[in-house]
Amino acid sequence: MIEECLVVECRVTGDDCPLAAASREVGIRIECTPPQARADGNDLLHFSAPASDDLAATLDADDRIRYLHRSRGGRDGRGRHAVGGGESDPAGTDPTGRDDYRCLSKAPCVVHDLTNAGLVVESITYEDGAERYVGAVVGYDVLQGVLEAAGDTVGVTLERVYPLGPEEAGTPAGRWDVTPRQETAIRTALDMGYFAVPRETTASEVAEAIGISKSAFLERLRRGQAGLFRQVFG
Repeated sequence: MIEECLVVECRVTGDDCPLAAASREVGIRIECTPPQARADGNDLLHFSAPASDDLAATLDADDRIRYLHRSRGGRDGRGRHAVGGGESDPAGTDPTGRDDYRCLSKAPCVVHDLTNAGLVVESITYEDGAERYVGAVVGYDVLQGVLEAAGDTVGVTLERVYPLGPEEAGTPAGRWDVTPRQETAIRTALDMGYFAVPRETTASEVAEAIGISKSAFLERLRRGQAGLFRQVFG
């Protein structure tokens, strides 16, 4: 039995799939769950992004995308509509400012090559035409195979690799005393240079990238930092 399991974070470029292309064209960050492959070669996609009619229109105009559905529901779930012919309910706008999408994609996803090579994908983020994968592999030999599989078709940059211990099974939100939303706030702030010295972005800009208000972002950031600090410093 192989006991060594590694968490892998990598960046992929050169993949012109619909979500990568849309993130580049609209300039928006798209967070996606691993696609589900159908027997006919199409993929079922489930993803979310800051509320944007431009993104919806771009995806709807892509002939590789079929049956696109966007949810902009409030807390009671109202406001769901199909993009391209459906009617939205203005009163049902998502209070967090995010849209939730489901669709069928005729474009083959590179993630399947990585999965076949041994990467257990947990999350995918598309931004500026690039993709960021977070997942796990069993051992360095499998990791090498994953990198070779990605390198055959696209460019891949390994950003981070670290052992996955028994207490670390799951996402960062599961390993630390933070919620998934707090994790998103901290990670986005880090990626955008909010913690840099001097600071490279403002709280308002990070909040806009996430699709929430400035006050909501600062609250999530403070609560997330408090949870992390409690565990680090006891």
